[in-house]
Amino acid sequence: MKLHVQIKMNEALFLRDPESSELGKNILKHSIQLIHKSGFEAFTFKKLAEDIGTTEAGIYRYFENKHKLLLYLTAWYWGWLEFQISFHTNNIDDPTVKLKRIITLLATAVEDDEQTNYINESLLHQIIISEGSKAFLTKQVEEDNKQHFFKPYKDLCAVVGNIILECNLAYKYPRSLASTIVEMAHFQNFFMNNLPSLTDFGNTKEESEIISFLNDLVFAGLNKS
Repeated sequence: MKLHVQIKMNEALFLRDPESSELGKNILKHSIQLIHKSGFEAFTFKKLAEDIGTTEAGIYRYFENKHKLLLYLTAWYWGWLEFQISFHTNNIDDPTVKLKRIITLLATAVEDDEQTNYINESLLHQIIISEGSKAFLTKQVEEDNKQHFFKPYKDLCAVVGNIILECNLAYKYPRSLASTIVEMAHFQNFFMNNLPSLTDFGNTKEESEIISFLNDLVFAGLNKS
């Protein structure tokens, strides 16, 4: 089932709400396409303006710089993913089944929701895998954190951490395990497709293998505790 949801964004991320105008939506749409195609390092507002058919000045009226734009895109994705997890686990009572469903969602390719025509969730998911860590692996991470730019990611990990505790209330590291699950689902996917010698899935390139690995890792630790 395809779902459409409105993600509430931190207003400090933008100068003008990009979802409030066609130009703003085009900035989001085309930035996702360009970052996916060429990478974040090669991405510039000049190239984005040329791709859209507007001016750099027009883009700067929405975002202070490309780092803020990346923060916006990653925050949007984490908020969207939290909604997906909530929806797909809402009617599940067994926390073990719920956690397994979350692992599957994290490690499975995302389908684009055509109702959100200015956000290609499938491409954005690939950006999160390959570029997402660049949003916080910066010198200004503390300042960005003070402005709550990473709250959607923290909220997502808190949701996963609480379900981990439902599985085993005595487990001592729910937040660490939650963030590890999220990051490992992405890194193992990246390694599988780009650095296969760092995984056991390089030959098969099957997401199901990553899911099995994460289930084995997570529940071995929870059952041991």
